[in-house]
Parts: sequence; structure tokens; C-alpha cells
Amino acid sequence: MAKTLFDKIWDSHVITDLGNGFVLLHIDRLLLHDLSGARALQEAVEKGYTPAQPRLIYGTPDHAISTAPGRTEKTFPPGEPLIRNMRAATAKYGIRLFDLGQDGNGIVHIIGPELALTLPGTTLICGDSHTCTHGGMGALAFGVGSSELVHALATQTMVQRKPKRLRVHFEGKMPPGRDAQGHDPASDRRCRHGGRHRPCRRVCRLARSGACRSRDGSRSAISRSRWARAPAWWRPTTSTFDYLNGRDFAPKGAMWDRAVAHWRTLPSDPDAEFDREHTIDMSKVAPQITWGTSPEHVIAVDRPIPDPTTGPEDKRAAWTAALQYQGLEPGKPIEGTKVDWVFIGSCTNSRISDLRAAAAVAKGRHKAAHVHGLDRAGLGAREARGRGRGPRPACSATPASNGASPAARCASPPTASACRRASAASRPPTATSSAARAPARAPISPARRWPRAAAIKGAIADVRKL
Repeated sequence: MAKTLFDKIWDSHVITDLGNGFVLLHIDRLLLHDLSGARALQEAVEKGYTPAQPRLIYGTPDHAISTAPGRTEKTFPPGEPLIRNMRAATAKYGIRLFDLGQDGNGIVHIIGPELALTLPGTTLICGDSHTCTHGGMGALAFGVGSSELVHALATQTMVQRKPKRLRVHFEGKMPPGRDAQGHDPASDRRCRHGGRHRPCRRVCRLARSGACRSRDGSRSAISRSRWARAPAWWRPTTSTFDYLNGRDFAPKGAMWDRAVAHWRTLPSDPDAEFDREHTIDMSKVAPQITWGTSPEHVIAVDRPIPDPTTGPEDKRAAWTAALQYQGLEPGKPIEGTKVDWVFIGSCTNSRISDLRAAAAVAKGRHKAAHVHGLDRAGLGAREARGRGRGPRPACSATPASNGASPAARCASPPTASACRRASAASRPPTATSSAARAPARAPISPARRWPRAAAIKGAIADVRKL
């Protein structure tokens, strides 16, 4: 019987059928950060559990920490007890911790691929909605809640119902000013985010672009958090293997050859069937930006802000609330909306290649005088840390933890743009775009270049016009 890549990974990890559509899956990698991970470790210990497979568990503080150079756990006092508890628990049970200041410390979804903790054909979980990022390496990755995280710590397993499978084809040649990371919001808007039961998504046929076939970090960003718990994945190819070869936790010697031979068997069989298929012509997709508080609130940067009265009846209340939160008026252009803070690099867009793409836009230009800017790489290892005295890697480089006022509007690549994440400090748009106000507004953008264009113009900008 023909199988998809998802089926092959799933079937090889099923321990037992629990009935009613549920199975018990073995988990190959369990990633912990200082918020959900530290708490789950503490809860597991309090309930009398010990980690079942410490050698398969890895931790890094990246959420409740400062991004300031020379930071310690004391630099951001609210996070200090979490980091101290995480250190104590990981040391006690022999769990590998990439601590502050150490090679390998960084944003949990960046260090997975860059250290080769994330490998094709593996199952991986983390207590974070961006976990499906790891699907860019051909892994099956789930973002999980606290109870599932405690269960996985105690058993190295997860109870899961097999999701349906959606295949998205990206066709066409991307126009100037676009990169592969703009695929994701386009698919969000067309395939609709927000349903209770989301299909597992396979992303295939990357639109022709010389920029992204060689760097699987871009694939990881496309497989990003937009689908939260529902994993998205790419088939591993030679470029995936080249990316992983020689990295710290990649197989070595004969084991590498055996691993690659196995990985080459993973792509979906030619006649494998999906529950749903969708095709997007990327040559017709303009740079995308979010205008509200959900990843489905996406428009092209050159389009007007949607009017809730013309939207789907069941969405009108949510659209109205989102626009009020963001301080935007329906019918007006979103391009030209003033921004106060700009973040370059996010939970899933802070690889060195991402920062280089943003730097290419900034070359020969300066940011607007009123804009507060913050760049940060996602990995604190040799390449990232050795390049200057800028902010240290952290998932906490958000308006709330960096001093943005309640009235500030912040632009960033896709990251924590929802109102519940921006806190009472600012509003995020994402680029796509992200913005901040009461509690925090932000337009968000999945494109790496968009926030830099906003910093230069001092407003939401169409990077194609620079």
C-alpha cells in the first residue's frame, strides 16, 4: 500500500493501538525550554515520576530571559526561578542543558535543526506552538500542552489521534521582494486557520527560487507555527542531508551513511493519497501581512484593511475585536501605518541566513529616527555569537520584555503576534507582519526582508518598492 512520508514516520513509531482512533507514539526527541519545560519537569518530579529517557531530552532557556549582552538569569528577575529550577532538574537527571553563555544555547526551534537534534524521520515534541517548525527537516513534530509534556517526560511517549493529511503545492516563480517564507501566510489564508481539527500539512514543490533550495532553515520557517499543534513537513532531500552533515548531533561515520540511506526511503510514494490537496501560484502572491490577532488575519501589503461588515458572518465579531485591538480602521491602506518598534529575527526567523537576507535590504540605508530596532540571532553558538555585541538569542525578544510602551506598534517576522502573547506592553503586526498596543499590537510578517523595510520607512512598507 502506498504511503505518505507522514504515514511512514507515524507507523514506525506506533507502540500500540489504544482504540477509538488513538495510538501510543514513541517520541525520539523531547525539547524543553524554561517556561513549559521547567514547569513540566517540576510537576513530573512532584508527582513522583523520573524522566524515562534523559538521553533523548534536551533543554535550553530561551523564553523568560533577557536578550541583553552579558545577560544572566538575574537580568530578567521573573525568569530567574524558572532557570534555576531547570538547571537543578536537568543536572539531577542527566538531561543535556544548553545553558546561558554556552555553545548551543538559543531559541529552541533554531537549535534543533542547527545542532542536528532534529533529524528526518524522527518524532519530536516541545511545549510550544512553534514546534512544527522542525517539520522542515522531514521530522514529525508536535507542539504539546503541559499535561502531555509531563506524560512524555515520564514515558517518552505521547497519546495521539492520527490527523488527516493535506498536501500544498507551491507553484510558479516568486517575484522580486519575496522569499520562500512568504509561502506560509499565503497557505494560511487559503487553507483557513482556526478550525478545531486541523489537518497535518505536507508542503511540496517550493516555488522556484535560487535562494531557498539550499537552506533547509527556510523550510523550517515555512513549516512554522501557523498550524500550531498540527504538524507540517517537507520531504528530506539531498539539500537536507548536506545541511545536517557534520553538525554537532548528526550521526557520524558509518552511522551517517546508514541514516542517509534510510532517510532516502522516507519521501511519499508517488501514488500515495492525501485527504486534501491545494495549489498556490506564488507568482501571483504579494508580500503578506497580518492585520489582526490570528494567523488567518492575513492580507497582501498593498491591499486595504478588511471591513468586518463584508466578512463571513461567523467571523465579524472576531474581526471587529481584532481591528480594535490593533487600532486599525477598515477600508484604509495598511501600507504606511506607522511603526515604533521593529524586531529582526523571531522564534523561527532568526537563523544567520535570515539575518543576512534582512541585512541585504538595509545595506546603504538607515532606519527611521523614531524607530527602536532590535536584531537577534536564534543560536548562541560559534557563528552567531562571534559576530558582534548585539542582543543575545532568546524567544523573549518581544515588545513586552524589551520596554515597548502600551501605545507602541511593533513590526516583526512571524512570531508571538497574538494579543495574548504580546502582553500589556505593545501590539504586534507580522510580516507577513506583527504590531503592539493595549495590551500589545503588532502586524507580523513571515518574510525576512519586510521588518527591515518597515524600520527604514518607519511604517509598514512594501519591500518591493525599496
